[in-house]
Amino acid sequence: MKRTVPIINTARVTLRAMRPEDFDRFAEIWADPEVVAQIRGGPRSRAASWDAFLRNAGHWQMTGFGQWAISEVRSRRMVGQTGFFYGNRELGDDFDPYPEAGWVLAREAQGQGLALEAVQAAHEWFDRVIPGPLTALITQAHDRSLRIAEALGYRTLRDAEMDGVALVLMRRNGPPGGRPCRYRSAGCRN
Repeated sequence: MKRTVPIINTARVTLRAMRPEDFDRFAEIWADPEVVAQIRGGPRSRAASWDAFLRNAGHWQMTGFGQWAISEVRSRRMVGQTGFFYGNRELGDDFDPYPEAGWVLAREAQGQGLALEAVQAAHEWFDRVIPGPLTALITQAHDRSLRIAEALGYRTLRDAEMDGVALVLMRRNGPPGGRPCRYRSAGCRN
C-alpha cells in the first residue's frame, strides 16, 4: 500500500516527508550529544540513524502515520522531526497499544518555540485524521519536552525506567481542554 505523507505548513515551519537528501542532516542531528542529551539511548551512529531513517519512511506505509521532517520556512533547512509511531516497548497495556508521539530539534533551532509550533501542528493533524489516544515517553530530566507534552494535553501515567534511564510515561486522550498542568509556561490553563 502506498501512502502519501501530508504537508503541513505553519508560520515558521513546514512538516513534510523525509527525502533521501535529508539523511545527512538527519544523521547529523541524531549524532549531536547536546541534542540527544535528554533522549534515551544517546547519540546515534550513522548506521543506527540509517535504520531509524528507513523505519520512519516505512511507518507511513504500514500505519498511515509517522514522523515528518521539520523544515524551517525561512531557511528551508531541515531542523528536526516530529510525528507518531508504534514503539512496541513492552511498557504495559496502558501505553503500548497506542501511537507514541515524538519530537527532536537541532541545537540551533531550540529555544525559539519551533518545537511547540511543529508538534502542535502534527497533533492537530492527528486529531482530525486518526483521532484517539496518544502516548509519549520522556526522560524525567527533559523539562522542555515535558512542558510541550503538557501543553498538548498529555498527563502522567506513571514513572518508569528503561535501560537505566528514569522516564515519565504520558498519555493524551484527545486535545487539551483546560485541564490543570504542572508547567504554567507550557501554555495550559491552571
